[in-house]
Amino acid sequence: MDADILLDRRRLRRRLSFWRVVAFLAVAVAVIAVIGFFAGGKALIERTGAQIARIEISGVMFGERRLIDLIDKVRKSDAVKAVIIAIDSPGGTTAAGESVYGALRELADEKPVVATIDTLGASAGYMAALASERIFARRSAITGSIGVLFQFAQVEELMQTIGVDIEMVTSGELKAQPSPFEPASEEARQLLRTLVADSYDWFVDLVVERRGLSADAVRAGEGRIFTGGQALDAGLIDAIGGEKEAKAWLVAEKDIDEALPIKTWKPKPVYDGLSFMEIAGGWVAGLFGGDARLTLGARMAERIIDERLMLDGLVSVWHASPASGQFSEKGGRQ
Repeated sequence: MDADILLDRRRLRRRLSFWRVVAFLAVAVAVIAVIGFFAGGKALIERTGAQIARIEISGVMFGERRLIDLIDKVRKSDAVKAVIIAIDSPGGTTAAGESVYGALRELADEKPVVATIDTLGASAGYMAALASERIFARRSAITGSIGVLFQFAQVEELMQTIGVDIEMVTSGELKAQPSPFEPASEEARQLLRTLVADSYDWFVDLVVERRGLSADAVRAGEGRIFTGGQALDAGLIDAIGGEKEAKAWLVAEKDIDEALPIKTWKPKPVYDGLSFMEIAGGWVAGLFGGDARLTLGARMAERIIDERLMLDGLVSVWHASPASGQFSEKGGRQ
């Protein structure tokens, strides 16, 4: 066969392959766009029409920027006539609890807000509940744990075991203290005590203001946890119940139409803000045999690790020990 003919055929094959890939990518991108359009349309439909909004606060609380943005959207929505805050959280950073509390108080200034604690609403999780006008909790729910802590690792012996010496030059004795690479000095510990005490005093004042309790009564709890029944007796919640009882209260006390549906509002997904090409590329990789979840997951992991790798700074969180099956509580004035 003539060499020129062979070259022409090879060029033709390459051109056909190129345009097939382009066509395939175009179809894939179009499919993703259509899916995104209908998903967005569904979310838009769910958020229109008179309703009671449900905002869920679950898991350990960190920066919570997406949650705060959601609360602000609910506040500005004319469709939302009242809000139920569904809490299932052991708490988190004190700053996260403070920011969520502030956003919820702004919401409560414009719409009726009630909180429900079905399983767990402790520490900063309870702080969020304080922003509501009325708190409902299941009798067996865990709540309370009004307190603050500061925890840090000490790895000096581990460094010595593996033969690593850490040296630091600081501008002052308390700079970068406490350090995980050397025992904390008494001065550093005293500094941490003042930080914890200051935030704890603020938390106590918040409970006093919102629940009408005395500071002595709140401090007497020593950061302990309560069941819903015990919390009711202590004045930390208003009533035993869940969402059904919360809605009934809104109907009876806030003149909310009983026929209004309760609709869950969700924050933007963690991948929100990724470029269209990043999302499309991930799914196209999946169509070519790769795992789209891994491609997208790699990008999302950067954000998750950046935001949620560790609890840093002052913490208001209740812990349950899964290893022993026993409950342990950290809180109160350290």
